[in-house]
Amino acid sequence: MAKQQPLRILHCFRSPIGGIFRHVRDLVEEHSKAGHEIGILCDSSTGGEYEDSLFDDIRPYLSLGLTRVPIRRSISPSDIATMWDTYKKIKSLRPDVLHGHGAKGGVLARLAGSVLRVNRYRVARLYTAHGGSLHYSRSSLSGQFVLRMERLQEYFTDALVFICEYERDTYARKVGRPRTKTRLIYNGIGERDFEPIPTRSDAVHFIYVGMLRDLKGPDLFVDAFAKTERLLGRPLSALMIGDGPDRDRYREMMVERGLGKRIGMLPAMRVHEAFSMAQNLVVPSRAEAMPYIVLEGLGAGKTIIASRVGGIPEVLGADSAALVEPGNSDDLARVMAETLSTPDWHARTMPKPEAVKAVFSSAVMAGDVLKLYHELVNPAAGQAMPVAS
Repeated sequence: MAKQQPLRILHCFRSPIGGIFRHVRDLVEEHSKAGHEIGILCDSSTGGEYEDSLFDDIRPYLSLGLTRVPIRRSISPSDIATMWDTYKKIKSLRPDVLHGHGAKGGVLARLAGSVLRVNRYRVARLYTAHGGSLHYSRSSLSGQFVLRMERLQEYFTDALVFICEYERDTYARKVGRPRTKTRLIYNGIGERDFEPIPTRSDAVHFIYVGMLRDLKGPDLFVDAFAKTERLLGRPLSALMIGDGPDRDRYREMMVERGLGKRIGMLPAMRVHEAFSMAQNLVVPSRAEAMPYIVLEGLGAGKTIIASRVGGIPEVLGADSAALVEPGNSDDLARVMAETLSTPDWHARTMPKPEAVKAVFSSAVMAGDVLKLYHELVNPAAGQAMPVAS
C-alpha cells in the first residue's frame, strides 16, 4: 500500500460483534500499518469476554483510541443525548474521515460529520450498510420509514461503499439510485486466513458458527440436521457455536426433537478454533450481505453449504451446487446429505483458494477503501470537498 498523506480515520458502528466488527478490525490493522491514525467508536453495552479479546488484538493499532458509548439498537428519545455526547467525542479526535458501518453507525458518522462541516471543519463522511437497513421490506411501515431515512441521509454522505453487488443492487431497488459517490469494494480476509485448518480426531459432521438469532437460520440448521439423519439412515453429530438472544429457544428445540445429545452448543470463539471441529460448515441464513464466515471457511479449506442469499453466490458461484434455497430446510438437508455421501464433493464444488484470494483479500479491500478516503479528503487528488459557509 503506497504511502500517502497520513489520515485520521474514525470508524463508527453499533455492536462490536459479527461481520461488521471483523470488517473494521481488518481495516484498522491494514490502515494503521500504512501509517494512518485510527480510532473506533461503538456501543458499550454489547459484546463479552470474546469481543474484549478481539479489541485487545487491535488495541495497538488504535492510536485515536477506543471510544464506547451506549447505543441502542432501536430508535429512542435517548438517541438525542447519545448524539450530542458522541459529537463532542468525535470533535475532540479531529478526524479527517468518519466511516459509519451499519444503520446506527451510519447515522452517527454522517450527522456528526455534517455538524463539523457546518462549523467549517473538513471531514469525509462515508457509509457502508453491511445489509442492516436493507433487510427491511418496502411493504411495511417500519421499512418505509427506515428506507426513506436512508434516502434522506444521502444529502449528508460523501460516499457509499457497497461490500458486494447484491448490496449495491438492493440499495438501488429499495432506496433508489444513489445520488452521491459510490464504490463497490468486496469484503476480504487476511493472508493468515488462507491456511487450511485440519479437523480434530473427534470432529463432528457439521458446524454452525454465528449469531443465534432467526435471521441467521439456526432453527433451519436444527431442522435440516434431523432430516439429513433420516435421508442417510444413521445418527450424525453437529455443533452450534455462537451467542445470541435466541440461544435458549434453540436448545429447547433440540431437546424436544431428541437431538440434545447429537447437537452440542458452545459459546462464541475464534473461528480458527471453531473450524477445527468439523469439515462441513453450514450457513443457513435467511438474509445476508457478504458474510465473512463464508470467506473464512473457504480460506480454511472447509466445505461450505449456504443459503442463496446476499453476496454468497458471488463467492461460491451463481450455479454452485453448495447453494440452497433460503428458508428451505428440505433443500438444506439434501445438500448436507450429499456432502457426506458423494465422493470428492468438496473438490468438485468449492472454488479454488487462489481464485478466492485474488478477489476477497483484506489487502485489496483496505487499499481500495484508502484510495477512496484520499479521493474525498486530499485536495491534490482533485476531489476536494466543499466547506460549508
